[in-house]
Amino acid sequence: MNSPFIAVLISDIIFMAIALGLNKENAKYLLSGYNTMSKKERENFDIANYLILFKKFFLILAASSTIVFTILINLLNAKIAVISYSSYLIIMLIWFVFKGNKFKIK
Repeated sequence: MNSPFIAVLISDIIFMAIALGLNKENAKYLLSGYNTMSKKERENFDIANYLILFKKFFLILAASSTIVFTILINLLNAKIAVISYSSYLIIMLIWFVFKGNKFKIK
């Protein structure tokens, strides 16, 4: 097994651990942005539905990024596969930030 694939597997394990480890009780300690909100701001944030999106997103990200990387490393060389994998992760995480903003209750 080559080192880029090991790095992808480690990333996937981290994504799954984040998805499965975060819940409503520990979100106020672990979830960036939510942990710095005041109590009133937390009451105006739909954390239950946000966590549903959060968990689905990170589990799908772990699976889909592995599939993308595996396809690219078999079709192209490792350097292009790593660059494409990294770009995929960045684009998906930016999408998630915009998607997560809808949970602020005004």
